[in-house]
Amino acid sequence: MKPLRLLLLPAVGLLLTACDTTPRERQEMVKQEARRLDTVADRAAAKLRVAGRRAARFDSTSRARSREPLDQAAAATFASQLLGTYSDIETLTPQTIEPAFVQFMQQVRSRRREWTQRDWDYATAISRRLNERFRAIRLDIKGRDELHIRALQTEFTALETGRDVKDLGQAVKQP
Repeated sequence: MKPLRLLLLPAVGLLLTACDTTPRERQEMVKQEARRLDTVADRAAAKLRVAGRRAARFDSTSRARSREPLDQAAAATFASQLLGTYSDIETLTPQTIEPAFVQFMQQVRSRRREWTQRDWDYATAISRRLNERFRAIRLDIKGRDELHIRALQTEFTALETGRDVKDLGQAVKQP
């Protein structure tokens, strides 16, 4: 809102001085203000072009990274770190799936600030595997546990999306 006020101030000033100037003087003032507005618009357009190029570069890098397959040994280590005793996802039962999600999210919350985008790729892969197992046994899970799992799934998605938005914002702002 403040930039709009700054743009309107010269127009207000022009109206106030209209009584004390000739039409030719007012015409010149309008031309000067139009040039100034054009300059401001040109600068804003240049900044948007730069931000667009940076966002495209970020997106390209992100796509290239996600095309790279995850290292299986690193994925197993990551799963062990995030899931502890629940790391064998395929053997989770209706009684153990909810504690596995809780363990996973506790670790995600505590480690997420130090993660790289690649670390998030590993965490996302683990989340997908947990979700697949959840879908496979969902009909045998208690309603209370299912609701808690859905809340944890939503929280993970929000944290992951927040990180993506933060990284994109930093990529666009970089000099």
